[in-house]
Amino acid sequence: MKNTQNEKISQIKFSTLVVGIDVAKETHYARAFDFRGIELFKLLKFSNTAEGYERLEEWMQNICQQHNKTEIIVGFEPTGHYWFTLGDYLKSQGHRLAMVNPFHVKRTKELDDNSPTKNDRKDPKTIAMLVKDGRYREVYIPEDVYQELRQAVSERDRLVQRMSSISNQVTRWLDIHFPEFNTVSKTGGAKQQCRFYGTIQHQTKL
Repeated sequence: MKNTQNEKISQIKFSTLVVGIDVAKETHYARAFDFRGIELFKLLKFSNTAEGYERLEEWMQNICQQHNKTEIIVGFEPTGHYWFTLGDYLKSQGHRLAMVNPFHVKRTKELDDNSPTKNDRKDPKTIAMLVKDGRYREVYIPEDVYQELRQAVSERDRLVQRMSSISNQVTRWLDIHFPEFNTVSKTGGAKQQCRFYGTIQHQTKL
């Protein structure tokens, strides 16, 4: 898909079913609309499980059959890691994925009832309306080894940050309780500190 807002809007046609999903840890909420923003079916509540995903797919396909829709675009907020599995499933079913900015969701839903309060029924609609208006970005989900590499890089970054934090904590403890640590000897102190850091790093990896 192309990137400008006008081009995104032009891709939401009469044949497009726009679905907004409020993603959570255990239970998701979905609402379906046409290209004009008219709701086509009642709210769906489904679990973050394989059975829940199948229920969502059946719900969307039934709406498509009833209202002559031939394609589906699903929008959601990037709520931590909770959307990863759902996103993989939707992509495997051939649906387009759209990610909306949480800040835009918070601001936009004030238009409905003059309140930014989070609501399981209101949020899916707000997300879908942002998608309908082209205010989203495309979701890229790598496959096979590329997905594993992305996960590995993310995990490495997390471990590096954790090690840095632990190293700073150790330095702080030494400064408070043993400020002479680095001055015990010109070489011995440095070796002891390196050995001490090495022990901490080894225990952390375990």
